[in-house]
Amino acid sequence: MKILITGGAGYIGSVLTPHLLAAGHRVTVLDSFMFQQSSLLGCCHCEGLDIVRGDVRNPVLLRELVRQHDVVIPLAALVGAPACDRDPIAAESVILGAAQSLVRELGRTQRIVTVCTNSGYGIGQPNVACDEDSALRPISLYGRLKVEAEKAYLEHEDTISLRLATVFGVSPRMRVDLLVNDFVYRAVRDRAVVLFEGHFRRNYIHVRDVARLFAFALDNFEAMQGRVFNAGLDDANLTKLELCALIQKLVPEFTFLEAPIGRDPDRRDYIVSNARLRATGFQTEWSLPRGIHELIKCYRSMITGSLLGNA
Repeated sequence: MKILITGGAGYIGSVLTPHLLAAGHRVTVLDSFMFQQSSLLGCCHCEGLDIVRGDVRNPVLLRELVRQHDVVIPLAALVGAPACDRDPIAAESVILGAAQSLVRELGRTQRIVTVCTNSGYGIGQPNVACDEDSALRPISLYGRLKVEAEKAYLEHEDTISLRLATVFGVSPRMRVDLLVNDFVYRAVRDRAVVLFEGHFRRNYIHVRDVARLFAFALDNFEAMQGRVFNAGLDDANLTKLELCALIQKLVPEFTFLEAPIGRDPDRRDYIVSNARLRATGFQTEWSLPRGIHELIKCYRSMITGSLLGNA
């Protein structure tokens, strides 16, 4: 297949791109390279790779590229609530505006495999798992834009939407601001973390399982098209306190405590069911402990302030 990945040099894209190339697909990456990242250097020897430096909001460029490909994987975004809050105009144009433009350019037989976020569930009910039919109540600008973008993509008949749990793990375009990555970084570097509202619960998935899931969706498109799938680890609906306790088992010198006052600016708190995805036959390979071991090795080899600066 000829696949266009917008934002393909980002945290997920720089793991997904070599994965799809290894599977024999031809991949075009459209990326602004706004962080001056060199995350695709390891793929440049691949004849099936093309790289276009550009902005997904450029309608002429987007139209030209979309028409040349069988599948579009739109990853370009300002990711996370803090980034969107810092520049809400750019967030809306990159996440929602580009989604609407892309759908207008697609032919009837072209396919989309897109990502939403299970942060769209906002604050769930205690002890009740959110499934794909649960109400979406995003509480951040990022969550609202991703939910609206998902609606836009699903207007195209040949679409699969993956509602990703909080992603973790090592990537050539490393991000330290993601929750698991951040806590392990603090465990290795600072040996301590102070938690706000440590009972807030999230679900998690490793970035390499995300790449495997995209490939799985492409291989099983007819069975999955037109549907939404939560994507996370079944055994990882953990509170922040439980996550820190797990990290402490692997970094014994790590200490964590919960602040008696103060609020977490990210108020998300939910349990997620991944049963629909599991019923397709897809199985994750990366547990939280395995991913934490990987992150420990990463940070022990790369403890520099530049990691945080590029988050």
